[in-house]
Parts: sequence; C-alpha cells; structure tokens
Amino acid sequence: METVLRYLSAFIMPGLLVLLFTRVTYNRVIGLVLTVALIATSVYKGYTNTFALIVVDAFSLTAGFWMAAKMIRRQLKKS
Repeated sequence: METVLRYLSAFIMPGLLVLLFTRVTYNRVIGLVLTVALIATSVYKGYTNTFALIVVDAFSLTAGFWMAAKMIRRQLKKS
C-alpha cells in the first residue's frame, strides 16, 4: 500500500508543484527549477529510492511544465 501511495504521489505532486510555483513566480522555468530542486532533495534524503519512481517524477514534471505553458498562454489572452 505504501508503494502505491508513493507512485501516486510521484505521479500527481510534481506537476501540481510546477503549476503552483509558476502561478506564484509568473515564470514557468523558475517553477520547474524549484520543483526539480525539491525532488533532488528528496532523492538525496532517500525518499525517492527507485529508478521507476524517478521516471514517474520526470513524467509528472514534464506534464506540469506543459500545463504551465498553457496556463500562461491563457492568462495572456485574457489581458
């Protein structure tokens, strides 16, 4: 059960963090860099301990970066 929760969290959380940091900083690259720094810290501390979990994190980061680009484009169209 714990493994399923780790993979589910790795699938959802990095993408949401990229969106959150992008929304706060108004820059999607900075949002991506801050999220990668958090994931690197979790790998260093030993919370992310398998290669498959790192791949799921990377996929979620990519999806979050793509969604952040769409979010910024939508905000620019409104103004």
